[in-house]
Amino acid sequence: MDPYLEKDKKWYQLPVGDALRRLGSSPEGLTSSEAAVRLEKYGPNKLGEEQPTSPLRVFLNQFKNPLIYILLLAAAATAGIGMFKDSVVILVVIVINSIIGSWQELRAEQSLRALQKLSVPKARVLRDGREIEVDSALLAPGDVVVLASGDKVPADLRLIAAKELRVEEATLTGESLPVAKTIDALKEEGLTPGDQINMAFMGTVVVNGRGRGLVIATGVHTLLGQIAENVRGVSLAKTPLQERFENFAKRLGLVVLGICLLLFVVGFALGMETIELFMTAVAMSVAMIPEGLPVVVTITLAIGVSRMAKKNAIIRKLHAVETLGCTTVICSDKTGTLTRNEMTVKAIYDGHDDYEVSGSGYEPVGEIRHGDLNAELVKIRPGSNLEMALRIGLLCNESTLVKQNGSYTVKGDPTEGALIVAALKAGLDLEKEKREYPQLSIIPFESDRGYMASLHDHNGKRLVFLKGSPEKLLYICSLERSPEECRMSDLLRASEEYGRRGLRVLALGWKEVPAHLAHQEDLDEELTHGVMFAGLQAIIDPPRSEAVQAVADLSEAGIRTVMITGDHAITALAIAENLGIGGRDPRVLTGREIEEFTDDQLRDKVATTSVYARVSPTHKLRIARQFIQRGEIVAMTGDGVNDAPALKAAHIGIAMGKTGTDVAKEAADMVLTDDNFAS
Repeated sequence: MDPYLEKDKKWYQLPVGDALRRLGSSPEGLTSSEAAVRLEKYGPNKLGEEQPTSPLRVFLNQFKNPLIYILLLAAAATAGIGMFKDSVVILVVIVINSIIGSWQELRAEQSLRALQKLSVPKARVLRDGREIEVDSALLAPGDVVVLASGDKVPADLRLIAAKELRVEEATLTGESLPVAKTIDALKEEGLTPGDQINMAFMGTVVVNGRGRGLVIATGVHTLLGQIAENVRGVSLAKTPLQERFENFAKRLGLVVLGICLLLFVVGFALGMETIELFMTAVAMSVAMIPEGLPVVVTITLAIGVSRMAKKNAIIRKLHAVETLGCTTVICSDKTGTLTRNEMTVKAIYDGHDDYEVSGSGYEPVGEIRHGDLNAELVKIRPGSNLEMALRIGLLCNESTLVKQNGSYTVKGDPTEGALIVAALKAGLDLEKEKREYPQLSIIPFESDRGYMASLHDHNGKRLVFLKGSPEKLLYICSLERSPEECRMSDLLRASEEYGRRGLRVLALGWKEVPAHLAHQEDLDEELTHGVMFAGLQAIIDPPRSEAVQAVADLSEAGIRTVMITGDHAITALAIAENLGIGGRDPRVLTGREIEEFTDDQLRDKVATTSVYARVSPTHKLRIARQFIQRGEIVAMTGDGVNDAPALKAAHIGIAMGKTGTDVAKEAADMVLTDDNFAS
C-alpha cells in the first residue's frame, strides 16, 4: 500500500531515516520532476472544497418541516375554496421563515472558507538540492520544507532538523506555551498532536529557531484538513425549541386530521353534501392552525438577539437565544476562554523566601509581597538574589512588551513576556538596566543544554545571565558560593511545589566570566559549573477573574461547567481548582485515555468527569456528542481552530470575538465581543 495513504501511520514513531525512506526522499529533498509527479498523483496542498449548495436548494430545504407541511396544505386548501387572502397570508409567513433559515445556513458555510484562510501562500523548500520558494499549494509528500522564526507551517511535517525550534500551536492543540521541538523518534503509543514534539502541523507558527521538515501530509490529509472534514461532516444537534416545534406540528396534524374525519362521518350520517362537508372541514382546519406562530416566535427571538447584543453577545443564529435558557452543561476551552492567554509570573523563590506576585496578564501593574498577597510589600535590596532573579528575567530575554491602543501584548515568547512584566512590577527600569548591563551576545536555548544565556558588560566585568529548567540549571550552580547561600533540597522542594500548583518553573542564575571569552564554545565550557543561583520564577496562564464568579453562578443555577483543553493535566487541574470546576477534587481524563474508550464507555465517564486534558479536536467532538447522547443541552465555548467541530456539533457554540480565530467564529452560534466568559 502507498505509505502516504496509510491513515494509521504514526510518523512520530519513525526515526528520521526511516521516514525519509518510506517516502522515497532524502535530506536534500525531491527533484523537481519527482515533485511534479507526486503533485499530480496526490493533488494540491489545499483544504478540500466541496461544491457549495445553491441558494435555491438551501431555500427549498427550509420547507422540510412538519409544521410547514401543514401550513402548505392549509394554503392550498384555502385557495381551493376561494379564501385567497388567508392563503396569501399563510404563504407570506412560510416565505419569511424560509428566507431567515436560508440566510443562517449560507452564513454557516463560511466556517469552511475561514479554515482555508489558514493555508499558507508561500513555502521555502529544497528542490534539486537547492532552496527555493514555491506556492504552498505545490508541496508534495516527500518534499523537505525549510522553517525559520515567523514562518507559518505549510503542511504536516516530520521534523528532520531542529535548532532551538519552538512552535506556537495554541489555536490547533490548545497548548498555551510554544512547544520546543525535537527530531528524535517517540516510542509512546496514542500520542495526541500536542504531544508529538517531533512533528509540525499546517497552520501553526514558528516563534523561535529554525529547522527542516519532511512533508508527510498535504491538503485534506493534514490535521487541519481533518478538522475541515469534521466541520463539514458534523450534523447539527436539534435545539429544544426545534424539537418542541416538530412534536407540536405532528400532534396538531393528527388532531386536525382526526377532527376532519369525525366531521365527515357525522356529516354523511346527517346526509350533508360532500362539497359542503369539504368546505366546512377546510375552514375548521385553517382556523385550528396557528399560522402566526412562526412569526411570533421569530419576532420574540429577534428581541432576544437585540438585548444580548447590548451585553456584548452577538447572536448569529436565532435559535441560540432560546437554547441558552435551556443549557444544562457548558463545555469550555481553557486557553483564552477561562484563562487570559497571557502568561504571568505568580511566585518567586530566592533560596530563602517565597514571594507572591499580584496582577494578571501583560499589564505591568502589580506588587511583590512576602509569602502571600496579604503580607507586607517587599522592598528589594540592591544586590539581593531577588533583584538578580528579576534582572536576569528582564535582560536574558529576546521578547518585547508592546503597548498598543491602551492594551499590552508581547512580541515573541509569552513566557519571556511574563518575566519582563514581573521585573517592571518590581520597579526595575528597562532602559536603565539595558544601559548598565548592555547585552553583547546570546546563547540560544537548546533542549540538550536546558538553558538560554546572554553575555553582558557591567562596569568592565563580563557577566553571563542564564535562565532555564530547574532540572538542568540547578545542577551547574555552586550554591555554597552564591551571595545568599541556599540548600539544593530547598530549591527542589520549591520547584516541585510550584509544579504541583500547575505553574511552569524557570531557574535563573549568573556567572562572572573572563573578559577574553567571547565565543559560544568557550562560554559553554565555562558554564558547566560555578553558576550563582539567583531564584526561581513560577509562571501560569491565570484564570480570568470574572470566570471564577461565573462558574459559581452557573453551579447555583444547576448548570455544570467542564473544562476541555489541549494543555497538560496538572496545569488543567490547577486552573480547574482555582475556578471551582468539579468541586474540591475534580476528575480528569486525558486524550490518551479517551482514545481507549468506546462511545458507551465515554458516555458513562462524562457523567462524573469535569476536566479533559491533552485532547485533540476529534476528542472534543466525541465529548460533546456523548453529553448530547445523555440528554444534556450542551453549550461549547472556544476560540481555536481545534474547537470548530465541537462548536458546530453542540446545541449552541460560543466563540470569543477578540482572540477567536475566524474558524471558531464562523462555526459558532454566538460570539462574545469582549471575550468575557461571564457574558
